[in-house]
Amino acid sequence: MQTKQKRVSQSVKNGRWGYLFISPWIFGFIVLTAGPMIASLYLSLTRYDGRNMPEFIGFKNFVTMVHDKWVWNSLGITFKFAILAIPIGIVFGFLLAYMLNMKIKGMKLWRTLYYLPSLISGVVIAMLWRGLFDDQYGMINFLLREIGINAPKWLLDPKYTLYCFLFLSVWGCGGGMIIYLSGLQAIPTELYEAAELDGCNKAQQLWHVTIPQMTPILFYELIMGIIGAFQYFAEPMVLTKGGPAHSTEFFNLYLYNNAFKYQNMGFASALAWILFVIILLLTLLVFKSSDMWVFYDSEVKK
Repeated sequence: MQTKQKRVSQSVKNGRWGYLFISPWIFGFIVLTAGPMIASLYLSLTRYDGRNMPEFIGFKNFVTMVHDKWVWNSLGITFKFAILAIPIGIVFGFLLAYMLNMKIKGMKLWRTLYYLPSLISGVVIAMLWRGLFDDQYGMINFLLREIGINAPKWLLDPKYTLYCFLFLSVWGCGGGMIIYLSGLQAIPTELYEAAELDGCNKAQQLWHVTIPQMTPILFYELIMGIIGAFQYFAEPMVLTKGGPAHSTEFFNLYLYNNAFKYQNMGFASALAWILFVIILLLTLLVFKSSDMWVFYDSEVKK
């Protein structure tokens, strides 16, 4: 009996120490995450300019949102960007990792060079490429004029602005490349040897061995790509500020403008919750579909 009581006492003591060690995280989650989320949910039901007391108006912000053409404009731009940028980023990151997985001299240097752009913040990247995309003094248009091509106004023409951001998203795919590379190096060589004995060439090995083994990482990158695409902000904020003619006013940028430019915090909070719901629904959809295309080594097919 005494032994049992000692075990219970020790378990309680261990539990207290456990809560003590995780208390910084609990405090941070409540104060920095859960608290602001609850506050923003309340503010989404109010008229609030950031200076005066919030005025409760119910669901009027959400009703206004339905009839606001700029909300739909920003959603359309964001969805178009996501539909293009996510698969392009996944394909480029995977192909880059596949090439950098080859055992040739100097490969570590190439891996480092391709990974470095992903370490630079979005603001710095945007400032760099703003100079390169400049229609008068930018290096890109200078080179185009040198070879006799009429240089476009990349950041001033709605026909080109979105594609500039797509290029930026591909240029920074080094972070995903490193994750793909680690997955490629974890694939057992026995699988390739067995496929080679069965007469599979390199393309068949890629399709029947490499890609199925990489589906968990592709799944992860798809989820992160959805979250990143719908929260895209720094680059359009620095490069175009939503212009020209609202052609690059992404949803997150429109949210920011309402909160800090138009001083409409209540409406911006409602936009934030709509963004949260959209990302949540898309993420759940991907999770729901994962049983059909994601394969794990631990699974046993019956």
